[in-house]
This record gives sequence, C-alpha cells and structure tokens, in this order.
Amino acid sequence: MARQSDRESGESGERRRVTSFDVAERAGVSQSTVSRALAGLETITEATRRRVEEAARELGYFVDSRAARLRSGETRTVAVVVIAREGGDARAVNPFHYTLLGSTCAAAAARGYQALVTFQSEPDHLFGRFVEERRADAVIVIGTTANRPAWDHFRALASDQPNMAFWGAGAEDEEWVRSDNLEGAHLAVERLVAAGHRRIAFVGETEGHQRQFEERYEGYRRAMEAHGLTALPAATGEGRTRDAQGRSAMERLLSGERPDGLFFACDAMALGALDHLAQCGIDVPGDLGVVGFDGLGSGAHSHPPLTTVEPEFALAGEMLVSVALDASPIERRVPVRLVERRSVRAPV
Repeated sequence: MARQSDRESGESGERRRVTSFDVAERAGVSQSTVSRALAGLETITEATRRRVEEAARELGYFVDSRAARLRSGETRTVAVVVIAREGGDARAVNPFHYTLLGSTCAAAAARGYQALVTFQSEPDHLFGRFVEERRADAVIVIGTTANRPAWDHFRALASDQPNMAFWGAGAEDEEWVRSDNLEGAHLAVERLVAAGHRRIAFVGETEGHQRQFEERYEGYRRAMEAHGLTALPAATGEGRTRDAQGRSAMERLLSGERPDGLFFACDAMALGALDHLAQCGIDVPGDLGVVGFDGLGSGAHSHPPLTTVEPEFALAGEMLVSVALDASPIERRVPVRLVERRSVRAPV
C-alpha cells in the first residue's frame, strides 16, 4: 500500500525501514486506519486524518502513489505524442504545436494527471500503445499532418485502443478536437472586407489529410459569397516547410492577377509570405492586407505584426484531455478570436 522509507536510528547510524506500523503506533491507530487516512478515504474523520498525517511527517514516511496506482489499474498519466516531420527533430515542429502541447499538459495537471510527452517522426520507430502497456490512461496526438505514415499509424491504433484523442484529425469518426475553422475564416474575411479589400485570396492546400485547412477554405468561400464577392481557387506553394510554402505561393500569386487581400490557412505560411512581400517592395498593409490563422506569438514580431485568428489554447488543451479521458461526448470545436495587429489597414 505504502512505500517504506529509510530513517537513521540510534547512535550507531544504522538505518531501518519506517513502516505503516510505526505510523500507526505513533498516531495511536491501527495500520488499516493509516492506510485509509493516507489514501484520503472519507470514512476517516478529519481529526484522525490530521493525526496520522502528522505522525507520517514526523517519521519521514510517505505513500508510494505509483504502486497504489498500479494496483488500482490507473496510471494518472496522459501520453502526448507530438508528430514531427520525417527526418526532422523537435526544433522543426511548428510553434503552434508547442503552444498546444503546453496547454494540454497544463490541462492534464489541472485534473491531477502527469503528462508523458514523446516526439515521433520515423516510421520504423513509432510507438503508441501506452494504454495497453499501462503507461498511460489516455493518448493525445498532435503535430504536423505532413507525416502521413505517422498519422496512419496512430489512426490504426485508435481502432482497437481506447482513450485516444487527435488534434485536427482527418477522419470524422475519430475522437478529434479542432478550431472553429468556419467562424475563424468568417472573422478573417470580414476584417479584410471592412478594410476595403475585395479580391481576397485564400492560401493553403485544401486536399489531403489537413482537414482544418479544408474547413478554413470553406469558411472563406461562404464569407466571400455572403458579400457578393468571388471566392478564388485556393493558392498553394511548394516547399518542405510552411514558411517556404508561403513564399512560393506569393511568387505564383504575384505573377498573375494580383489579389488585394490574403487569408492564410496558417500563420507559418503567412510569416514566410510577409518576408517575400517585403523583399518585393510590396507594402503591407498599404498595398495588400494579410490575415493568418493560429495565433502564433512570433507573429507579434513580424514586419508588420501579423493580424491573426487565434484559438483559445487553454480550452483546446482542456478539450483534448476531456475527449481522451471521458466517455461522454463533449463540444469539440475550440472558439476563436481575431487578434488585431498591423497587417490589415484600418476599416474604411
């Protein structure tokens, strides 16, 4: 039940084990009462609990919570898997996922769980049976959608391993949590239209595993049509990183009929695009308005600072933990808000 602790005894300096019997003797109760009191059971009076706890402190005795959890079948641990690009490392992970990781760990701690975090990328070294191996009570998967083998691996695990949750997963039958992408796109388009922009382009791929980008394009399309404006085909760019894709997309857009407003599916692409636009001598927000999505803190330091749509990160972490641990269905759309910076001019 409880872990024995060492304590020096006598002038000889010999050490002996302090046991629950010692605590019971000091507190004047039975050993079973010590066990129940230190386990926090309500059958023990507050006065007895305090007496037992005081005796345990005086003797240097402490409960081995890990052993107790193993006996109960619970680990009080949530495993968080961060998927990185193949051939990459933790330093190459999108800062958005670091923010989401922090929020998820904080949410787990608030519920009395510790977080076991792993970064995984290589197909031959993927692992995720934390629940079956009794290393965690639930598994949460976040990270880049560019690593399809990794996502396929964890989606396959979800079919026969309980208590898994995914951030932005591609299939509707999975336990996913996502930003309110339709509302976020609506906020972005509304802000650009308010600034006088009419030829607004969406930048980001709309096919493949990135379901969130598809939803953001759909929200963009609906918002444009609501204003009687033409929704353009999604613009994409080449590149291994989102930053590079943003730069590449700008090269393509600037070579044709130039838009006067840009809504990016993620901030990382928008930040790469801002650098490229500055190199081309295009004034943002004077010539071109730009809005991103993700709420990256680094956007506050870009030139100009990036206006963005930001999910409520704390709530996102809480939802992921809740979906992973709880059997009952809950709301899985994370509310978003527009963060005003200076990449869109003032409303006209």
